[in-house]
Amino acid sequence: MDSVDVSGTGVAGSTTTGGAAASVDTITPEATATPESTAQSSWTVWQLDASVTVTDPGKLAAAEAIVRGVVAAVDLACSRFRGDSELVRLQPRMASGVSVSPLFRLLLERALDVAEMTGGDVDPTLGADLAALGHGPGMQGRPGLHSVPVPALPAPSPHVPLPPDPAPRLPGWSRVTLDSAKLTVPADLRLDLGASAKAVAADLAAAEVHRKLGCGVLVGLGGDLASAGPGPTVEGKPGQWQILVQDLPADPAQQISLAPGYALATSSTQKRRWTHEGTTVHHILDPRFGLPAETVWRSVTVAALTCLQANAFSTAAIVRGFAALEWFRAEGIPARLVDSRGRVTTTGGWPAGGCHPAANAAGTSAGSFTAGGGVRHG
Repeated sequence: MDSVDVSGTGVAGSTTTGGAAASVDTITPEATATPESTAQSSWTVWQLDASVTVTDPGKLAAAEAIVRGVVAAVDLACSRFRGDSELVRLQPRMASGVSVSPLFRLLLERALDVAEMTGGDVDPTLGADLAALGHGPGMQGRPGLHSVPVPALPAPSPHVPLPPDPAPRLPGWSRVTLDSAKLTVPADLRLDLGASAKAVAADLAAAEVHRKLGCGVLVGLGGDLASAGPGPTVEGKPGQWQILVQDLPADPAQQISLAPGYALATSSTQKRRWTHEGTTVHHILDPRFGLPAETVWRSVTVAALTCLQANAFSTAAIVRGFAALEWFRAEGIPARLVDSRGRVTTTGGWPAGGCHPAANAAGTSAGSFTAGGGVRHG
């Protein structure tokens, strides 16, 4: 795997010890088997909830520092929201070819891997489209960025013709050239690695905590969860991470057990929404049109061997809409999909009491860094 040097810091968050059940989105106590010795710290980054849970409470501070360092390095490499990021500095010259840092190369390689594994449903060249919709610098902290329940989709009337779709475009990701010497991006495209970089950061941070500290760890960055090392001990025996899968508080919830070493990702059309020219839009775009994907699904949660894989599939499912069901069933991808009316559909043997991702789910290793309990998911 690739090795990249990183460092970074962050502001203090909150710390808890004992048995915390992890939610894809919130922290909820596990009602039955309680981890005997875990500790968790949480904070906010990228306007998202971040957390790290370790099986050795004495190593929590060191684990948090590692996670913050990885996140800070990824942010400095590829953020569209800060003028000193490598992405923003190099973007104006990418059409003529630029040299990039090892970390930026890793993040872009993984983004292109995701585009390939999803058939282009997740495309890292949608920066201009997001900016045109008002999702860009200056947006951080603006009042219009919010999370709201998605209204149920009305049934289309057979007597009212639907507007025609915009003309599909050529895939932007296939026009990006990354060789051993330089990166070239056509002048009409702008990179946005946000769809995959957060998942890569979670994978890398979890792997780095386990490598450096030797304890079991669960890292949460928004809807992305990655684990490494052993799970928490329950009643003197090796246990699994307890995860409450839920997007918004009013949405259907499910408690699952996540085997150590696996990952979860939730993609949501209910979060990161804002008003653009009088219309409420969200941040997951259909690359064919450069517009927000239809809100067939409120949220999609996927389990996989890496957070990169899980996030790739969950994001692509939002883009594919109902077609994602046939795809997931054919590939055996364990997923939980909540539609616009709050109805839950599962695929790939998604279990009620344990999560064992399908071994045949395609994907790519996130890489690794060489740097100088339970959780709620949603």
